[in-house]
Amino acid sequence: MDSPALDTAPRPIDRPETGPLSAAWLGRADYRSVWALQKQLAAARAAGSIGDRLLLVEHPAVLTLGRQADEAHVRATAAQLAARGIELIRVERGGEVTYHGPGQLVGYPIIALARRGLLVRPLVRALEAAMIDTCAAFGVTAERREGHPGCWIEPNGARPRKIGALGIRIERGVSYHGIALNLDPDLADFDLIDPCGMPGVVSTSIAAESGRIGDRRSTEAVGNAAAVFAVAFAQRIGVVLDGFGSRSGDRGLAGPEWTDAAEGGSERSGTLATVG
Repeated sequence: MDSPALDTAPRPIDRPETGPLSAAWLGRADYRSVWALQKQLAAARAAGSIGDRLLLVEHPAVLTLGRQADEAHVRATAAQLAARGIELIRVERGGEVTYHGPGQLVGYPIIALARRGLLVRPLVRALEAAMIDTCAAFGVTAERREGHPGCWIEPNGARPRKIGALGIRIERGVSYHGIALNLDPDLADFDLIDPCGMPGVVSTSIAAESGRIGDRRSTEAVGNAAAVFAVAFAQRIGVVLDGFGSRSGDRGLAGPEWTDAAEGGSERSGTLATVG
């Protein structure tokens, strides 16, 4: 008698998973290394071998293009970028061209949406809200701007300014890529591009909006904000935070001082350790 066929179809999810969101602070790390790590973790999450992750990092200067982005929004020439050692990389996320560099917090949520009971739009709203919460922790009022994902200052005013960018990718039900929030980057670097494909858009930062430009442009300061963002994002999606930032959860969204070192923050760079 023939053996019964094995049922390999995905089984329905009876109830959302309730495990923690594990956050890791990577310090300053090369974009391509972290991009590869994201894909490795996203594949492992899709296979069910790990839980949800949140990677937090600061990158050296780099430009990334969304999968359908128009390269015409890169205002610098290839020679100008090469002279400054800035690579232009096309990636899988949505959205247009984005700048990453020192003084900017980048967050990559690796989340199995269906298993968590989370839809794409609420995930985007939670990421935006966590950026807004992080700005508020440092005394800066930010908001959403309808039709323009990310985080904005005075979005409905005469001079809207963009302080945070957002672009994600969903593969096999798992998110990756994510957000970039300007703490104290060199805002002149945004002149290399039309940020998010919007000619004339003004880029700003927490330091610029609070009058603290140059107070402490360091990876420690970015790590400080990373801890605040991790707490805020976990709260916004209603999960327990584990790992980096979790011991600061009892202070809610009342962020640390601008110049305080984040717990576990570092100025390190180089090879990435495996995130367990």
